[in-house]
Amino acid sequence: MKTKEKAVLSPEEKAAKKKARHKKAGKIISIIVSVIVLFVIVTSIITVVGVKSNLKKAEAFPKINTVTLDAENFADGYWNIHTDHGIKIVQLTDVHFGGGWMSLKKDSMAMNAVASMLKAEKPDFVIVTGDIAYPVPFQAGTFNNKNGAKLFATLMESLGIYWTVGYGNHDTELYSFFTREEITDFYSSGDYPHCLVQPGPADVDGCGNQMFNIINSDDIITRTLFVMDSHSYIDGDFLGIMWKYDSMHENQIAWYKQMIEENQQHNHDVIAAMSKKDMKRYAGFDAVPSSVFQHIPLTEYKDAWNEYVENGKQNTENVKYNYGTVGESGQGIYCGIHEDNFFETMLEIGSTDTVFCGHDHLNNFSLNYKGINLNYGYSVDYLAYPGIYKLGSQRGCTVIKIDEDGNIKHHLENYYQDKYISDAREDVTMQTLGE
Repeated sequence: MKTKEKAVLSPEEKAAKKKARHKKAGKIISIIVSVIVLFVIVTSIITVVGVKSNLKKAEAFPKINTVTLDAENFADGYWNIHTDHGIKIVQLTDVHFGGGWMSLKKDSMAMNAVASMLKAEKPDFVIVTGDIAYPVPFQAGTFNNKNGAKLFATLMESLGIYWTVGYGNHDTELYSFFTREEITDFYSSGDYPHCLVQPGPADVDGCGNQMFNIINSDDIITRTLFVMDSHSYIDGDFLGIMWKYDSMHENQIAWYKQMIEENQQHNHDVIAAMSKKDMKRYAGFDAVPSSVFQHIPLTEYKDAWNEYVENGKQNTENVKYNYGTVGESGQGIYCGIHEDNFFETMLEIGSTDTVFCGHDHLNNFSLNYKGINLNYGYSVDYLAYPGIYKLGSQRGCTVIKIDEDGNIKHHLENYYQDKYISDAREDVTMQTLGE
């Protein structure tokens, strides 16, 4: 059998063949780069046009007729809210405005939900416990976290409602364009007069640690509201894929303790200078009650829930069930991974009786643990959890009422009820949480 001889190429032929291969590879790479550039250009245009459209929608919501909040700013992150009639607060959490080409429709849905609930509730003040923005590119289509921040700030300004936020892990991702400090500068620029967000004390870790004293015309602080930065990811989990979350830092706890002690001393001094009749009226008011608002739950949320479940979902000496359940899978409660003494400090001082958090979108329980109510808020999220826009049992707000003496009552309100009716409200499945 004859064997086919392999053709021997001359050096010139080899060089020509190599050049042809390189030219072909170059064309392929050029096409790929062109497609990527075209994709980026097209999606950028869609994002700019789409966000602009949503901003126009946010600007078009009618103002809600509420009493102007008499808020006095006496230092960076320190406010007095003057009232003799108590105050109504709505807690929102995990609004998750993506602000990109992939989230335009869901951002509009979230906007409708927020506006509809606030229109019906007419609160004096809104506290957002984190994650206004959700700049996760494979779901939002952008790294620009200011887009989501701008949507929310514009909406709240149109509604004419005062608000603040304690940042969550998604508000400023490692890869997003703007830091907490830069977003805070944007919020507090003066373009949004109803936004009360400030950086807070410079010597305290985090950004947006704020204190709101509710104070009456007799100069008595009836309740203090602490809005805290619960930080983000920790221990090398820079992208949050291992669910390693931070806890409250020591100097934040020290600041919280110092503020409570100063407020108690303030009331003590004011009462001491009163007539006997007024002193009798304000007996006990030197112990100022307080509430804490933060994004990531304390580790005690998990401790309390586990103790309740291990006791057959019956009350224990430490745990008293109020309402709700755990709907999250996996760990169930995604709290900070390190122990801190924040809760122990609350118990030691005896001021804080309520804590409000977000973060876990499918958890909605309230438990009284060792005398302190630990509460989850309903989320707004249409974007972060796959398919969550089709579900409704987890979506809503928390209504908080504080009377003229500082006493507090709170409850959850689901979005899908008649008082929040909206022509734009979507049909959803009302799933059973916790199954």
